[in-house]
Amino acid sequence: MTETDTVDTVAGGDLSDEQLAVPVAELRPSLEAVLMVTDQPLDDVSLATAVGYPAEEVSAALHELAADYTAQGRGFELRNVAGGWRFYSRDEYAAVVEAFVLEGQQARLTHAALETLAVVAYKQPVSRARVSAIRGVNVDGVMRTLISRGLVEEAGQDGETGANLFRTTNYFLERIGVGSVEDLPELAPYLPDLDDLEDELAEMAATESVHEGPAGGHATADEVAPEPAGEPTES
Repeated sequence: MTETDTVDTVAGGDLSDEQLAVPVAELRPSLEAVLMVTDQPLDDVSLATAVGYPAEEVSAALHELAADYTAQGRGFELRNVAGGWRFYSRDEYAAVVEAFVLEGQQARLTHAALETLAVVAYKQPVSRARVSAIRGVNVDGVMRTLISRGLVEEAGQDGETGANLFRTTNYFLERIGVGSVEDLPELAPYLPDLDDLEDELAEMAATESVHEGPAGGHATADEVAPEPAGEPTES
């Protein structure tokens, strides 16, 4: 179906219910106009509904636009990320865009936040307690930051413990430029296995109980090595 045929179809009243009854303009400029104002990636069907063309024609036009922008060396590109199409600035101009957006403000995630985000990404869905166990520190504050940034979201509850589970969002996939979590680099083997981690925590707890003495009490005077005379102790 050509663009002229589409206009005739609209005039004849045969436009499907899924497509909006909007005046049909040229396909490629229409797609550019819609993509210019969207704040999230749009899939082929959503764009087809918006511009009033069949999804197959829209998909072909999107790929043609993406190829044209690359061939012309534009400062932006059209990419299909996280299941939808959206305009992005090209990597070659990242420094220019970063300087403009940040304007001297610290907007990047901290090292702790990046570590926590990595654990969630590779162990999802995962509870906050398990993330804390893997990192060895409390992550409540960091998790709130990641949720407020739209990178992490709740994913139901654990069937056994009832703890809230968390996963990464489509916005996270969009920011790192992959289509799904299956496309993440193979880093999961470098994270500690949860079963081994639980064994280590159990051993640590047993060691601490031995140091405390029988029945959980403090060690007796005979079990404590005397401090050298004249050396100050921490208050």
